[in-house]
Amino acid sequence: QVRLVESGGGLVQAGGSLRLSCLVSGTTFSFNAMNWFRQAPEKQRELVAVILGGGSTNYADSVKGRFTISTDNAKNTVYLQMNSLKPEDTGVYYCNVQRRGSIASENYWGQGTQVTVSS
Repeated sequence: QVRLVESGGGLVQAGGSLRLSCLVSGTTFSFNAMNWFRQAPEKQRELVAVILGGGSTNYADSVKGRFTISTDNAKNTVYLQMNSLKPEDTGVYYCNVQRRGSIASENYWGQGTQVTVSS
């Protein structure tokens, strides 16, 4: 059974930093895309950062230059380093991994971790 467990969220003052972790278990740590999404209260879930299987990365305009997505294959973990945090970064952050199979695609989500940035 594939499981994604996020950790590292919390309360931080504006300008501070947090590092989120997403531990993936129950499957080979090899995906076409590994993503971090976030959802603020009363807003739609939005894609924050993505790292593709080849290692290339992409970010939402609102976090470029502040957030960095990375992986540690030895630890089966995806990270999101968040610096210079702003109150508008507040939300629940979700880890997501996607893999295209020969028969069907796979798409897995974590349970989310709360990030709150105070002004």
